[in-house]
Amino acid sequence: MTDNNGHTERKTGKTVAKSAVGAVLMFVFAVFVMPPLYDLFCEVTGIGDKTADKYEGAVSAIDESRTIKVQFIATNEATMPWDFEPNTFEVEVHPGEATRITYYAKNRTRRDMVAQAIPNILPTSAVKYFHKTECFCFDQQPLLAGEEAEMPLVFIVDRDLPRAITTITLSYSIFDVTSRFAGEVAGIN
Repeated sequence: MTDNNGHTERKTGKTVAKSAVGAVLMFVFAVFVMPPLYDLFCEVTGIGDKTADKYEGAVSAIDESRTIKVQFIATNEATMPWDFEPNTFEVEVHPGEATRITYYAKNRTRRDMVAQAIPNILPTSAVKYFHKTECFCFDQQPLLAGEEAEMPLVFIVDRDLPRAITTITLSYSIFDVTSRFAGEVAGIN
């Protein structure tokens, strides 16, 4: 019987070790691999609107004949201890009109941190018609311990947005990337 218990304990130990290694690998992937891949993907495709510079300054008349509802959502990655939310949950805009809103963030910890916000737009067919000309998601956001900030977003819904789309939802997920930028950002140690 001792043999079976020893065998079971070894199997359990191997399973726990494999699970721990898997968890560490997922963390490393999420913190160190995903942000640069996301930046590269956005640069190549324009989906994250890292190409906003080419839209900024473009002359676009406002289409006052229709109104688009834009909704804003914020979520924290599971281990992110910040308060993070839009100050405005919904606006109605005319295509071609530049609109400015802000998101609120507060670092509730006692340590300086750096965050990265990753956007998502629904419906996905609206992605190429939603242009961010200024966005906190373009850069990492450092906040000192206990510090809070208003983070701006300026966007334009393209006049060429298909008429069937009347509502766009912009969602941001915020991630802790402090370890990736320790020492590089002023005030972050």
